[in-house]
Amino acid sequence: MTERGARRTSGLTAPEEGGHPVKLERLKAETAAAMAGGGKERVEAQKAKGKFSARERLHYLLDEGSFQELDLLIKCQGRDFGLQDKPVPADAVITGFGRVNGREVCIYAQDFTVLGGSLGLAHAMKIAKVMDLAQDNRVPCIGLLDSGGARIEEGVDSLDGYAHIFRRNVKSSGVIPQISVILGPCAGGAVYSPALTDFIFMVQGISQMFVTGPAVVKSATGEEVTFDGLGGPQAHAAKSGVCHFVAQSEPDVFRQVRELLGFLPQNRWERPPRVANPDPVRRATPLMEMLCEIDPKKSYRVHHAIWQIADEHKFFEVHANFARSVVVGFCRMGGDVVGIVANNPGHMAGALTIDASDKAARFIRFLNAFNIPIVTLADVPGYWPGVQQEHGGIIRHGAKLLHAYAEATVPKITVILRKAYGGAYIAMNSKHMGSDFNFALPSAEIAVMGPQGAVEILRKRDIAAAKIPEDKLALAAKLGKEYADRFANPYQTASTGSIDEVIEPSQMRIRVIRALRFLKDKRKPGEHVNRGNIPL
Repeated sequence: MTERGARRTSGLTAPEEGGHPVKLERLKAETAAAMAGGGKERVEAQKAKGKFSARERLHYLLDEGSFQELDLLIKCQGRDFGLQDKPVPADAVITGFGRVNGREVCIYAQDFTVLGGSLGLAHAMKIAKVMDLAQDNRVPCIGLLDSGGARIEEGVDSLDGYAHIFRRNVKSSGVIPQISVILGPCAGGAVYSPALTDFIFMVQGISQMFVTGPAVVKSATGEEVTFDGLGGPQAHAAKSGVCHFVAQSEPDVFRQVRELLGFLPQNRWERPPRVANPDPVRRATPLMEMLCEIDPKKSYRVHHAIWQIADEHKFFEVHANFARSVVVGFCRMGGDVVGIVANNPGHMAGALTIDASDKAARFIRFLNAFNIPIVTLADVPGYWPGVQQEHGGIIRHGAKLLHAYAEATVPKITVILRKAYGGAYIAMNSKHMGSDFNFALPSAEIAVMGPQGAVEILRKRDIAAAKIPEDKLALAAKLGKEYADRFANPYQTASTGSIDEVIEPSQMRIRVIRALRFLKDKRKPGEHVNRGNIPL
């Protein structure tokens, strides 16, 4: 070392062996205090309820060693009601970014061990900051929610904090995927951020969502209800439709979140990830021939048809317990992600209802926002009849499904499996709704209504003229068969161009994949108009 170099370093002294400089010691102490959360006792209380700590949840969900924390040393801004004297490590929320399956995500996890995970202004601004980071860098944003709601000690500041989050939820809608995982209570204003995101996960035994809790419900209406009965996973998965996925445990929910992300692009400017496909594209689907032979009045689960055409027979269903007459979800075909929308004759004959229309419409709008092709499997007898449906607004809700299909510009393919009657035939992505390719199996019946209903209107006088009841029934059956032979089949519709091709059932997978590959450049990601994914 030169004499000049020696003079430059002569003022630096190494710390004593085993020691650290004072400033480094303070950093370590501040960091340790902030990472301790509510302390060992409260963490143990959390685990006694069958719940992980906030940091354990990040460990389970993210790739090992990938999490980079932000704003660890943020301080609570509240000064009233003794809040200034309470330790509020990290202001009850952990924020940062990491990777899931090697792909970047932004994430936040509320810490119930610190003031019940309640949201104050600094807490909200930490979340808002990571949401901005997600949008600016075009990566998904995941929220792990476990919070008692607004921090009462901070008054209106906590409510303003929610507004900051809600506005960012809407700004990111249709731009980046947003996922909410409910891992504890989620009450009051806290429920609306998850409701503005694309997908909500809940866990049996630990998750609840409600605007007003059981005590308020009892005082206001006299109704007695448990936390789970009011806002548990089953209530929201099967009745309200708020929840998309239900898991049996926290490890199970993180596995499901990772699986879902595998089907999604990072943002609206990308396509979903393609994977190597071990399942032969030209694999025949002979089971579909059996479907063609099923009596049109008999039911079956449409899942069997989906499994037949999907790569490796795998289907990731969304909203499995809600509005079950329509099935929606993700699969891969030829290695590429597609969204499936299918009538399910195994429930309510596959008819369209208020809830089924909402469920399908919102899923279609998500697919359109994120460049995912839509494959529709139609087997629909019509709209479900009844005073409740009419007065509940089936016209208004059914129109949402029409709007969703008509505005979608991603590749759209429809296969009519069996029945497709009346307005429901149009609503399930008919050719003139903008579908790119419409196929039909030989078993397809496409008409204004079912054969028996049609002849009861068209040949009412002829049937009434029969004197003997048995003759009326026989004549109605004969006329119904004549109508079906002429109109309720795919060939009449194919002759007008409303069906592109009547295909062999065993070739269904091959034909759909071939059509999808032809349409792969139909729309360049990011060039479409973003209308967001408003909750329907």
